[in-house]
Amino acid sequence: MRDQLPIDAVLPDLTSALARTGRVVLMAPPGAGKTTRVPLALLDHVEDRIVMLEPRRLAARAAAERMAETLGEPVGARVGYRIRGEAKVSKATRIEVVTEGILTRMLQSDPELSGIGCLIFDEFHERSLNADLGLALAWEARGALRPDLAIVVMSATLDAGPVAALLDDAPVIVSEGRAFPVETRWLGRPVAAGMRLEAAVAGLVTEAVAASSGGVLVFLPGEGEIRRTEALLKGRLPAEVAIRPLFGAMDFAAQRAAIAPVAQGRKVVLATAIAETSLTIEDIRVVVDAGRARRLRFDPASGMARLVTERVSRAEAEQRRGRAGRVAEGTCYRLWTKGEEGALAAFAPPEIAVADLAGLALELAQWGSDGSDLAFLTPPPAPALAEARALLQGLGALEGTRITAHGRALAALPLHPRLAHMLVTAGPEAATLAALLEERDPLRGAPADLSLRLAAIANPGRFEAEHPWPVHRGTVERVRQEAKRLARLVAPAPTALPAAEAAALAYPDRIGLRRKGDAQRYVLSGGKGAVVEAGDPLGAHRLIVATDLDGDPREARVRQGVALSEAGLRRLYAGQIGWHDVCEWSKREGRVVARRQERFGALVLEDRHWPEAPPEALARGALDGLRQIGLTLTPAAARFRARVEILRADGAALPDLSDGALLAGEALLPFLRGKRTEAELRALDLTEALRAQLSWEQMAELDRLAPSHFETPLGRRVPIDYAGETPSIEVKLPEMYGVTVHPTVGPKRHLLRISLLSPGSKPIQVTMDLPGFWDGSYAEVRKEMRGRYPRHPWPENPREADPTTRAKPRGT
Repeated sequence: MRDQLPIDAVLPDLTSALARTGRVVLMAPPGAGKTTRVPLALLDHVEDRIVMLEPRRLAARAAAERMAETLGEPVGARVGYRIRGEAKVSKATRIEVVTEGILTRMLQSDPELSGIGCLIFDEFHERSLNADLGLALAWEARGALRPDLAIVVMSATLDAGPVAALLDDAPVIVSEGRAFPVETRWLGRPVAAGMRLEAAVAGLVTEAVAASSGGVLVFLPGEGEIRRTEALLKGRLPAEVAIRPLFGAMDFAAQRAAIAPVAQGRKVVLATAIAETSLTIEDIRVVVDAGRARRLRFDPASGMARLVTERVSRAEAEQRRGRAGRVAEGTCYRLWTKGEEGALAAFAPPEIAVADLAGLALELAQWGSDGSDLAFLTPPPAPALAEARALLQGLGALEGTRITAHGRALAALPLHPRLAHMLVTAGPEAATLAALLEERDPLRGAPADLSLRLAAIANPGRFEAEHPWPVHRGTVERVRQEAKRLARLVAPAPTALPAAEAAALAYPDRIGLRRKGDAQRYVLSGGKGAVVEAGDPLGAHRLIVATDLDGDPREARVRQGVALSEAGLRRLYAGQIGWHDVCEWSKREGRVVARRQERFGALVLEDRHWPEAPPEALARGALDGLRQIGLTLTPAAARFRARVEILRADGAALPDLSDGALLAGEALLPFLRGKRTEAELRALDLTEALRAQLSWEQMAELDRLAPSHFETPLGRRVPIDYAGETPSIEVKLPEMYGVTVHPTVGPKRHLLRISLLSPGSKPIQVTMDLPGFWDGSYAEVRKEMRGRYPRHPWPENPREADPTTRAKPRGT
């Protein structure tokens, strides 16, 4: 090997540990040389092939080329690579660099990994979904079938402890690396509110170029930001500075041009996270970090994924910073203040925790596992996995959790299960559509109609002559090449399907029906809402298939879609379209409506009045109305419920008559017959409905322990008010003469709150201790009442007096 690299110092320890245990975790910082040196160092220690996984195609090619160059051989001899749609390997190949999905296919087709002696998981700190799955499957295969299979996990920033523990306490080898010093420069103050990211980055790049020498690597979240920043920088940088974009969707030739050294002058590379790891971009002395990363987030509740732009983690920021010190001392400019750095998350979330898990669920089913028995560093979230399995069941790929023959056919294709289902069902004619839906949009700024994209791919020159939107030729070429490859993988379909019907096969839950009276908004068959941009011609169609949504869980924006005929929908899903009798509450009309509806999922294709709806169904609609408008209790119903509640609070076994309990069940149905309007429901007296919830024995207990009335010594029934915190009555004072024990209610003998009234029904005293009142303040009350009501008896000793409501005859 020509130059000494930091990793060389630990290679003997690594090979020794691997020979001893068969598993190693290697921690080495960026630039240590682990990607290109470790596989070569293992050549003499591993008998069979060495397979190394890389997270990106560009990194896989670059690593293979560098190792082949080190050996003085062409790629495809002892060192080769295999990526999607391309392979350079031969019978002589001993080291094969592959992208992560390739390993999953190897394991599924041959769990023993015949002819493979060692697996290397490079850049595992990126925590891609395929890397996590590949390691879990390989570890189980090693335990069950291949105890001799060596496994090396290599990472730059990931905490090695959990990975080592996952691999039965694998030895951890640490390389200190050889990074040159990097000076970090933060902003003095936060970016001004309202300033676009690209403008702030362009300003910082201009400053960095003026203050430094050598190449500049700029990290931006995506292609859009790269192109806008590139436009802002043109004319602001010296003439000898070349601007080189670098992102995943570029042609390989353009990617290689970005990482290759320039012949004269210096370069500014505007890159996505593709440049964080694996790749060595020569001559870089300066890093400008915009501090943003674009991630895919999947929402199980909406069943949609969306790209979000987030702040980078501290680990990502450190990875990016290290790029400035690979070949010499460097400088890192950060587009945030030093004070803002403390708010950054330590690590980015693993993809398995935030991604669409449909592909993972299909792979697990093919492996014969539900995932719980596999060694995942981060187990897949249960809600997202359940959502994925529900989708696969709808596509016919799973029966329960078991894979079907159709599912195995889908798993064999290098596509998302939705698109694989479309391709298997619709045949090679759908290959262009499948490739297009996997790629970036070739028509930026065009309306959402997918048929425009298909026309551009079929004949880009003619399309540009007839339309104002430029065609991205590189994307078109990638779609065409991928379509050719996909078409060879499936058998012809009995009948060719139009593009809209093929799309509906892939997205049965995203078939949209335009809402009445709204040319923009659609309800999707899966139950969610979607909106087409104002003025977009796609909104003129009654039915569409939304093939690309922005993922907003409330109302997703349709970025791409295609018009679908009703005949096409019925042809595809005749077995899932049917008539349903519906009695439901209409909030808009404020009444129960009875309809007969022809439905596909959440879509109502036809809606008719249902005049012969049975009373039971109408009553259920009224109950639905009550659940929306709430219960309105009459005073009598409220008093009854309060009596029950006081006994329940004392531990009596009586039914729960709260609003929630009554509305959750169906106990009110018999009392809602004939009630169809909001006015009728609000006027409904539910006293009898509440009484009906109690048995005869419970009613007897209620009347005994929490009676509706208090019987005075004269036999008069006074209603007890149970609504307040304390049960209470109002009674004229003379009527209580002779009462020496304060009245109570309930098993726990709650004291009644007695409001004592004058003969003229005016409040005199409130007491919860009638005997105490007789012995205390009654004397003062007696003096006052004798003056006001002289014809009424006011005995000195009310305990022994006879109760009365009568006045003495005049003159006595």
